[in-house]
Amino acid sequence: MQASKGQTILLVDDEKDILEFLQYNLEREGYKVFVANDGLEGVEMAQKVSPDLILMDVMMPRMDGIEACQTIRQDLQLNSPLIAFLTSRAEDYSQVAGFEAGADDYITKPIRPRLLVSKVEALLRRAGRITGTEAEIKTSSITVNREKFLVFMNDEEIQLPKKEFELIELLASRPGKVFTREQILTTVWGDETIVGERTIDVHIRKLREKLGESYIRTIKGVGYTFSEK
Repeated sequence: MQASKGQTILLVDDEKDILEFLQYNLEREGYKVFVANDGLEGVEMAQKVSPDLILMDVMMPRMDGIEACQTIRQDLQLNSPLIAFLTSRAEDYSQVAGFEAGADDYITKPIRPRLLVSKVEALLRRAGRITGTEAEIKTSSITVNREKFLVFMNDEEIQLPKKEFELIELLASRPGKVFTREQILTTVWGDETIVGERTIDVHIRKLREKLGESYIRTIKGVGYTFSEK
């Protein structure tokens, strides 16, 4: 199920199979994907295509990810792309070095396709890089105003805390799509907070109390979907 997302992603890794895996799964979701085989080539490609997001390995020939990240951050011609390191290394010093170089996040390899897509969407959403997105989501009776953080049901304003707003914003953005619990946790809560799946259930219950039972359907064993009735 491909969507026209409009964002450009640059993949930088010296392992061909990883590049192919990442490119295939991201292009399936509608992203425009470019690839580079080492840090130096990654810098050159970033200057050429000005990506929204760069997913980059740390250990690479010619120029490693840390140096490439520093070089990209120093280039004032680039539009401050998001940079996330792809790494199987979990050492604290490596992550500290990456963040000091200007990285926005880390993604640990190996990674499952659905989780990869969820993490990419969460990164872009948190950084305001979702392009082609309307300021409002309008359904038959619910309106979500992204700019003002307001929700209206039949023109009546519904007061929602931040996480409940982000949850209904996500679900209502694609009516009928089933969002897995993993996707919801990653997109709404992000990687910086450790929460259990029970947290989702509590927020869904609160949304149903305010919006009614019919809008959010439970897909047993999978997740939730927004229904326009």
